[in-house]
Amino acid sequence: MTATVTPPALSLAAPEIRRTTVLQQSWIMVKRNLIHTKRMPEMLADVTVQPIMFVVLFAYVFGASITQTGGVDYKEFLLPGIMGQTIVFSAFIVATGICGDLEKGIIDRFRSLPINRSSVLIGRSIAGLLHSSIGIAVMALTGLLIGWRIRGNVGEAILAFALIVVFGFAMIWWGIFVGSLMRSVEAVNGVMFTILFPITFVANTFVPTGPMPTWLRTIAEWNPISSLVQALRVLWGNGPDAAPGAALPLHHPVLATVLWSVALTLVIAPFALRAYTKRTSD
Repeated sequence: MTATVTPPALSLAAPEIRRTTVLQQSWIMVKRNLIHTKRMPEMLADVTVQPIMFVVLFAYVFGASITQTGGVDYKEFLLPGIMGQTIVFSAFIVATGICGDLEKGIIDRFRSLPINRSSVLIGRSIAGLLHSSIGIAVMALTGLLIGWRIRGNVGEAILAFALIVVFGFAMIWWGIFVGSLMRSVEAVNGVMFTILFPITFVANTFVPTGPMPTWLRTIAEWNPISSLVQALRVLWGNGPDAAPGAALPLHHPVLATVLWSVALTLVIAPFALRAYTKRTSD
């Protein structure tokens, strides 16, 4: 007598999906971007080679001709300005990253996964800040080697670096907006360079605003980047203090930087989210 073996019944139940929080999903996106950078280390050139080049060029080539810095050594005057410019360019990194993911269809793949849509933006934003922070660290080390020093106390030094991060967060929304709006990475590069590069120079980043023509000086002193740079100089003890006739934000640069960061976020974030939502819903 032959025994009959009944094959096991096939399970048609859907595989169990592991639920994750938005925080966990965002961290996965951060790691994804960091791994991408690890595999393509040349992507770090803008925050390693470029900062050193900028510091050396401005300190020794242009700095030799710039003397109107209120009695402050130009190297100490320069470093806060270059750090301010670097964190502004964090918007550049986020914009090209988002546009590249959209152009290659990677965002569409993410949409097919059971994840929160905001985690993609959060992960990209944090990765962009980390990317720019590398440049800040490289410039700080380079500055120390050429004679720059932090002359304030520890609390003021930490507050200055915190302001850099806060302002960088505000600029990231601009990067999200442009990256979602443009259809190619080349277009992003053109728009971001055309807008951000002049803005970082029409400020107190590399030269004092005092000798500027009146109309240009007014624009420069009300430039949010000028508030950030002046706050860094005050907190790090790199002076000089704002001139008596300077605009109000330069006399209260720390508060002005916080207010500018909040204002820029409140104004740009809704447009950035709308542009991203529209682009990813097409």
